[in-house]
Amino acid sequence: MPSPFLVGESMTGGYGAVDILHDCTIAVNRGEIAVIVGPNGAGKSTAMKAVFGMLPLRGGHVQLEGEEITRLSPQDRVAKGMALVPQTNNIFSSMTVEENLEMGAFLRRDDIRRTMEQVYDLFPILKEKRRQPAGELSGGQRQQVAVGRALMTQPKVLMLDEPTAGVSPIVMDELFDRIIEVSRTGISILMVEQNARQALNIADRGYVLVQGANRYTDSGEALLANPEVRKTFLGG
Repeated sequence: MPSPFLVGESMTGGYGAVDILHDCTIAVNRGEIAVIVGPNGAGKSTAMKAVFGMLPLRGGHVQLEGEEITRLSPQDRVAKGMALVPQTNNIFSSMTVEENLEMGAFLRRDDIRRTMEQVYDLFPILKEKRRQPAGELSGGQRQQVAVGRALMTQPKVLMLDEPTAGVSPIVMDELFDRIIEVSRTGISILMVEQNARQALNIADRGYVLVQGANRYTDSGEALLANPEVRKTFLGG
């Protein structure tokens, strides 16, 4: 069986002397959607940060396309093809939408106009509002700016931390539709999500974390059908 495109394997680590992750493994294959769910305080965002290099590991390792990247900085991981959209502070409020997208291409030295058009095709409202300060947009539109800016790096894997936090159910459905479209272009998606049922519904693979450790790992479909997962984590 081929190794996953991106894997954080047997990760143990935390902040200071306290470990939050305990032998935790998270992986995503090329062009697939992998979702991390679990109760509050389960270590979901911490696992994401560990994979992105924002958390030093005391155990385990991270590999991208079979290459060991455990000791690389987040910026070096961006250069390797990883992009992270954090849950908060993920846009420059005073800059226009277009300036935000241009900031996403800060490592690139080629012509970014084609990528910009691809982002506008994916999120038409951003093209309409491209001259407007991003801070004036609705919550859902700001999330589109944040995702669009990450896509400007031309990532191989897009990591999303709670992309639907604080948006309406209609906007959540629209964002999930766009996430599916991104994955169909061959970009791997690794996502932390509080809306577990809806996220598992679009996931190729799901990870249920409890207290920083893997409790269940399976396809999104299988986890939705698992009576224990349904009862404990999905409200029945």
